[in-house]
Amino acid sequence: MSENKNLLKLRRISKVFSKGTVDQVRALDKINLDINSGDYIAVIGSNGAGKTTLLNVIAGVYPPENGGKIFVNDRDVTGLSEYRRAHYVGRVYQDPHVGTAAKMTIEENMAMALLRGQPRGLRAASNKQRRDLFHGALVPLGLGLENRLAALVGTLSGGQRQALALVMATLSKPAILLLDEHIATLDPRTAQIVLDLTDMVVTREKMTALMVTHNMELALRHGNRLIMMHKGRIVVDMNQQRKADLTIHDLVVAFERASGEEFVDDNVLLRPGNVVGTSDL
Repeated sequence: MSENKNLLKLRRISKVFSKGTVDQVRALDKINLDINSGDYIAVIGSNGAGKTTLLNVIAGVYPPENGGKIFVNDRDVTGLSEYRRAHYVGRVYQDPHVGTAAKMTIEENMAMALLRGQPRGLRAASNKQRRDLFHGALVPLGLGLENRLAALVGTLSGGQRQALALVMATLSKPAILLLDEHIATLDPRTAQIVLDLTDMVVTREKMTALMVTHNMELALRHGNRLIMMHKGRIVVDMNQQRKADLTIHDLVVAFERASGEEFVDDNVLLRPGNVVGTSDL
């Protein structure tokens, strides 16, 4: 697959919540976006910018409105359910407890992930083949999880569960990986470890990925492309060359020029070391 090939195309994507009420919110506003194969995109924005809603629409949780279309490898997947869309999309959530089953073993969780999005009734390979696959996928994490396949996932720390969720999300080789603030609840040390693991897995598996974050410094440091959202719109979209030498101040200036508004969300300016969390590896 060519690096310049459009893997994911979004056309006129809009989403309105509580339509027709006093609480109506336009979460996405006619978004057009082309994502190339191999893109690793950091998506930045304050609360309410539309970041998670964008991931939910891509994953099939919400359908786009007013004729919006979603294409994966030029196939129109707009009408596919979330379950069917899972064939194309892997996802890691903010909460380490989401996306993994605490009362099932590591091996059982990975077996479910391997069959995600496949036709019902399809069986995984034999136990020996499967264990070899899981072992090989876990070894590069360096956490020893490959030797704990029979351990209940509920016995793992938050960081270990998030690292496992990352491997599970890529196990079936989806077209695109969605990372929804997947380090937000981790303590700074664990967050950095999981980020490093993310970079390694995305590179090793040659994934196309969108990583949502509140943190401008992380958005500048990770990925080959940066998108900034505001009020349901993409207001900044820059490649690696443009963002390579930028500071947080430069990014704030770019946002204010593009949006015509002052940037006022201090939480987005926090450095990774200021993230509050309770988990560790």
